[in-house]
Amino acid sequence: MLFGSAMTPGTKDVFGKWKTIDDETGKPKSIVLLYKQDGKLYGKILKLFRGPDEEQNPLCDECEGELHNKPIIGMQIVNGLEYDDGEWEGDDGILDPANGKVYDCKIWLDEDDPDLLNVRGYIGFLYRTQYWHRIKE
Repeated sequence: MLFGSAMTPGTKDVFGKWKTIDDETGKPKSIVLLYKQDGKLYGKILKLFRGPDEEQNPLCDECEGELHNKPIIGMQIVNGLEYDDGEWEGDDGILDPANGKVYDCKIWLDEDDPDLLNVRGYIGFLYRTQYWHRIKE
């Protein structure tokens, strides 16, 4: 008997570097690296796009616990999402360093464009979806 991954072909496509876009300004916000560890999806911030008059490596002063006042660059913001039926999802799965809040999360590739990632954060029945763009190297 052959034991393998339960993932379908193409699911690995979420792994790699993604440019996040600020959904209020439409401007690039950061670069996030999505990676798999122990069968789960994680992501950390590699770079922030900041203006010259802004702190280039700000601290997460809104975060709680061990992340409070830690540098945002290098911070893990996607936390242990599990693959299920074409999507990566998890409770308390994504952190927004801008406000320090943690949201339930669902991530999936766009049906029409595999270089576009849908990233949805939830609180109860309310949600917000961001669209991240693949960085091709």
